[in-house]
Amino acid sequence: MDVSIVIPLYNEEESVEALYAEVTAAAESLDREYELILVDDGSRDATRPKVRALCARDPRVKGVFFRRNYGQTAAIQAGFDHARGRVVITLDGDLQNDPRDFGLLLQHIDEGYDVVCGWRKDRKDSFSRRLPSIIANRLIGALTGTPIHDNGCTLKAYRGDIVRRARLYAEMHRFLAPMMSLSGARYKEVVVNHRARQFGQSKYGFSRIWKVFLDLLTIKMLLSFTTRPAAWFGLLSVPFLVGTMLALAISVYRHLTILPYMPYSLVFPSITVLFAFAFAHLIILGVFAELVVKVGDFKQTDTILAVVDGPGGMQS
Repeated sequence: MDVSIVIPLYNEEESVEALYAEVTAAAESLDREYELILVDDGSRDATRPKVRALCARDPRVKGVFFRRNYGQTAAIQAGFDHARGRVVITLDGDLQNDPRDFGLLLQHIDEGYDVVCGWRKDRKDSFSRRLPSIIANRLIGALTGTPIHDNGCTLKAYRGDIVRRARLYAEMHRFLAPMMSLSGARYKEVVVNHRARQFGQSKYGFSRIWKVFLDLLTIKMLLSFTTRPAAWFGLLSVPFLVGTMLALAISVYRHLTILPYMPYSLVFPSITVLFAFAFAHLIILGVFAELVVKVGDFKQTDTILAVVDGPGGMQS
């Protein structure tokens, strides 16, 4: 299999047929063997029956159906799990990404890049959608050091052997390219066509900035301290060590300067003991975490229930 096309869908009943027509037309023009994986993320409209109908009509279409809404990241991960292609392309199901850009993405994959990211330079969205994206992209670039203009663009192409080893959760599909880059993968960003939304409404807004920030902190921790957790816990313990030293110094000073007839306060000695315990606790946790990393087995299991339709379909 040359190309796997993964599309997450959530309440996109109006766009499914048009999406299928555009994607198949673009994929057939590539003159490569392909499969289309439509992941229904627990839609509450007629998306699911429409996807089932496409599976019955076209053997190249595979449907993956979640029992409830898990989010776009989980849907993309499910698509990766069932993709068989040498290259995996992802795009949104709202018809804003242009499938005619498939050839451009594959061209750069053939040049040796591991991931090719679409950049919606002329984005056809309202300012209320563009502003959170600008803020999020700058946060991602600042914390990861990977200057990608448009991490939120779902239109991307990946080498299949790389994404099949990826384990995504939370909102981390946006950070897959920076994470791959920091792990040594070669990335390329190309300008792609972007179109105005035809059906429905966006499911994202300013609230995602906070989620992006929290996920960025998690990614920074994973990238920097996964193989050396003692360093991470040591860094977390530094404020408690400083607090211990300050509280101890104040306690000693008050002990040496207090007059015999004055009451002796236990506030700062108590703070010293509490901070010292917190410091020691974090250091011990770091040592145990280091042992777990060295001798543990981190094989992850898929906890999301999904039903797969299509040739050779199965339940998991």
